[in-house]
Amino acid sequence: QVQVAESGGGLVQSGDSLTLSCRVSGRTFSSYRVGWFRTTPGKDRVFVAAIKWGGDGTWYGNSVKGRFVISRDNARNTVTLQMNSLKPDDTGVYYCAAGTPPIISLVSAPSSYDFWGQGTQVTVSS
Repeated sequence: QVQVAESGGGLVQSGDSLTLSCRVSGRTFSSYRVGWFRTTPGKDRVFVAAIKWGGDGTWYGNSVKGRFVISRDNARNTVTLQMNSLKPDDTGVYYCAAGTPPIISLVSAPSSYDFWGQGTQVTVSS
């Protein structure tokens, strides 16, 4: 069993930066991916970014490419999402998730992830 827990959300202004952290605990494997998803009321979860737990591999949603950076610290069992140049459209609840997408094209699919955190609210004011 794997547990994930997010932290770091808050209220910021457009153009600001914010860092989210995801602590991963339990039995993990190098094949795991840890991803971030965003949801807003009435909408499906949107893929933000993901990283391979062991080895190289990062993926980003089109709306955050060039602005967000995902990284990991295996010694601290933590995945960090550095969000820069934030926009009001980035507002939402951000969830961290861990799983093993069977193919690369499914890294962005919420159904590929088995373990989810409780989410953390990010609000970007204009």
